[in-house]
Amino acid sequence: MDLQKNSALQDLLSQHLKDLTTCEGLSEAEILAGIKSGHMVLLGNPKHPNLSPCLIGQPARVKVNANLGTSPLSSCLESELEKVKVALKAETDTIMDLSTAGDLDKIRAAMLESCPKPLGTVPIYAVGKNLIDADRGIPTMQPDELFAEISKQCAQGVDFITVHCGLSKRGADLAKKNRTLGIVSRGGSMLAKWMLTNKQENPLLTYFDKLLEICRPYNVTLSLGDGLRPGAGSDAGDAAQFEEVLNLDLLCQRAQEYGVQCMIEGPGHMSLDKVAGQIQAIKLLTHKAPLYVLGPLVCDSSPGYDHIAGAIGGAIGVQAGVDFLCYLTPAEHLTLPDEEDVRLGVYASRVAAHAGEIALGRKHALAREAAMNCARRNLDWEGMQKAALDPSMVEKRHAVEKTEDTCAMCGKFCAVKMLKDI
Repeated sequence: MDLQKNSALQDLLSQHLKDLTTCEGLSEAEILAGIKSGHMVLLGNPKHPNLSPCLIGQPARVKVNANLGTSPLSSCLESELEKVKVALKAETDTIMDLSTAGDLDKIRAAMLESCPKPLGTVPIYAVGKNLIDADRGIPTMQPDELFAEISKQCAQGVDFITVHCGLSKRGADLAKKNRTLGIVSRGGSMLAKWMLTNKQENPLLTYFDKLLEICRPYNVTLSLGDGLRPGAGSDAGDAAQFEEVLNLDLLCQRAQEYGVQCMIEGPGHMSLDKVAGQIQAIKLLTHKAPLYVLGPLVCDSSPGYDHIAGAIGGAIGVQAGVDFLCYLTPAEHLTLPDEEDVRLGVYASRVAAHAGEIALGRKHALAREAAMNCARRNLDWEGMQKAALDPSMVEKRHAVEKTEDTCAMCGKFCAVKMLKDI
């Protein structure tokens, strides 16, 4: 990554590098080396008001993203802004606005204003909405319409964008012909339909340099989308998926040479035994670029509990090299998440990130575990609350027995207390 070519990133580092060392437990030299090597990215657009930038890439802390946004069946700006508050309170590290209905510019501006953490988007969603509103089909999209939307969102203050640049016409054809569940990425399916209908290559691939020119002045990080991620465990690791991964590596290297930061988006559904191997393979093939994954979901039959399936895969993924976890909520595959779904989704991914970091021996994770174990040994409820990932949950669940030093499960049979008087 050529820092000299990205003045916006240089300015961001000059303002925030010292705070980042404290937050991440890394030296300035380690952070700068990580960014220069492309193993880390610093999310932050100078146009985003009151921004607190976020460092992605191990050995920095593993981060968590919360997806929000409207849909044609449920579109309420006030509701989405309340979800932003819930996600921030649960300590998400970033938010993505995936809105596809309503006044998208207004929604995006309101989210940027209310969210001091980096905000990501998928610009092709806005293009798709404009086409549908104009009674035009997706295949009528002109490449300039897509790049104009990306340019507008960068100027508005968006910090990172998912762009499915590695999805080629060949990959789309492979997925269409050979998969159980085809293409499950919304943006990926839109581009695939455009390519297969028009018999042309992906405009984000063809005009990739134009994308770089748009993003560099704003330090907008490219989250190179996994348009061909498996949506069913039986599709995991197929030719379509890895054809895209190989394309993403080449594009990532090209972007870094130009001075644009990149993350790689990773797999979706796969069985438990494949998680570590796939993560390691993707990290190897993409030269250790930061890896951003949805889940991975280790079973397909858990609607209503996909936040749990994703957390299981996420924990294994972090141990294998994942840098950034996109949450799943109990609403995944069923409906839009409500506020409680958002809260549960963030905490499920935070548990996964923490579990993976314990296995990696990260100092901050081990320190939290030691603090919790010490507090439990001493029946120190205030200490347990401080050490917990969700302090409010400890307070809430112990409220009934607040005057007791033991929990309601054991009471006078408390195993910890039993031997204290000997």
